[in-house]
Amino acid sequence: MLFNTVQYLIFLLIVVLIYYILPKKVRYVWLLCASYYFYMQWNKTYILLLIFCTTVTYIGGVFIEYFKVGDKENGNKRHNNKKLCLVVCIVLNLGILFFYKYFSWGVFTLNRIFSAFHVGEITWEMSILLPVGISFYILQSLGYLVDVYRGDIYAEKNFIRYALFVSFFPQLVAGPIERSKNLLVQLHEAYDFQYKNMKKGVILILYGLFLKVVIADRAAIVVNTVYEDSAGYPGFFILIATILFSIQIYCDFYGYSTIARGSALLMGIRLMNNFDAPYYAKNIREFWRRWHISLSEWFRDYLYIPLGGSRKGIVRKEYNRIVVFAVSGLWHGASLSFLSWGMLNGMGQVMEDLAEKIKKRSGNPHMQKVASFSRKLCQMLCTFGFVTFAWIFFRASGLKDALLILRDMCSCMNWTIFFDGSIYELGVTQGPMNMLLLAIAVLFGVDYLKYKGHDVVDLLLKQDWWFRTVVIMMMIFVILLYGCYGTLYDTTQFIYFQF
Repeated sequence: MLFNTVQYLIFLLIVVLIYYILPKKVRYVWLLCASYYFYMQWNKTYILLLIFCTTVTYIGGVFIEYFKVGDKENGNKRHNNKKLCLVVCIVLNLGILFFYKYFSWGVFTLNRIFSAFHVGEITWEMSILLPVGISFYILQSLGYLVDVYRGDIYAEKNFIRYALFVSFFPQLVAGPIERSKNLLVQLHEAYDFQYKNMKKGVILILYGLFLKVVIADRAAIVVNTVYEDSAGYPGFFILIATILFSIQIYCDFYGYSTIARGSALLMGIRLMNNFDAPYYAKNIREFWRRWHISLSEWFRDYLYIPLGGSRKGIVRKEYNRIVVFAVSGLWHGASLSFLSWGMLNGMGQVMEDLAEKIKKRSGNPHMQKVASFSRKLCQMLCTFGFVTFAWIFFRASGLKDALLILRDMCSCMNWTIFFDGSIYELGVTQGPMNMLLLAIAVLFGVDYLKYKGHDVVDLLLKQDWWFRTVVIMMMIFVILLYGCYGTLYDTTQFIYFQF
């Protein structure tokens, strides 16, 4: 059940309506039933896997808190039991994730190594279907366990409420990866109906749909056309498609997160903001503080800091950073191209740190002066250029394919395509292409206000009712008229569903 379908909107309407009709004390039970029904629309069998992971981490949290009580009085025994419990739960969950996401790739990689040494190959003919959202709900569950272990939050004793925390349908399949201190605490409350939440939730859903069906799905037509035949569309064709892919993946994922926030807000539940105008970032570190914030913070708190963070010297700090981004790349998929994408982002930050140290030690006042507008603009464009370059490895079907795309992009300087109308032969004609560019301009305008600390939705809600009505009607009109769906273009899945 995709967010960008009428089926989901009907489902959401029914869930919200019944949520407010039911007594407050049983509303979380209704939300759990709705969340499981939502997940089962993809694959009914894999609901058992979700329940298993939920049960393991629920029991683990209860035992961790049990062993934590009286820790000082009983010496190291309870502490060791607490740590053992955490390790067992982590191994079980990561083992499941590895099997479904990496086992086939691991067998394939080993067979290639064995083949090079003329050793017999491993026979593996079973096809493994990756469960939707498994990476997200496993990371969210493990984050909860670590929080309980550290004493940052209590162990939830109500299994149904904890199961809802793991499976809450708006953010179940593609995040944001919520912290227990935010979402789990809110699930203990049953919120009264508030008209302001309904208004803001509806606007967020509409804006998310605008990002998805008007921008992301339209840009995807050009991206798919070029990347599926890079030799036939060399040079600036690939450059255009790569820039549009930067926009596509942003609007696709940002659109999902915005619809998720709006859906949850209809029931008074506030999910974290997963994106904060990332393409206005002036360096790669800032980009990752603004992009997929829930994942960046998860890796920071549960991997980077436990590895030592920046506490053990500059060399160890940069090593830890590269490890984190390598793991982040592999988290997105079992492929050398994803690993390369992660390593590129990690090495980019290492180079930024090195450049910063050289600048500080240079003693040159021109290098250390406060950045002007032109310098800030140059930094933003350079950061966007680097991130866009790295997206090639993310979008390509493999490392070899990424290298071929780079070769084809550099094979010619066909700049005349900007003037002879060739860019309108990539699956999107001139009218829809102009509408796409206008929609992208709206996106960057809204993001600029967000970058400056303004919440555009709150600004809209402060306006007169007639102005709000006009804006909402225009959004609906643009979504219906210029969105990609129906008989011409099939409704497309969100990119991050595959992770």
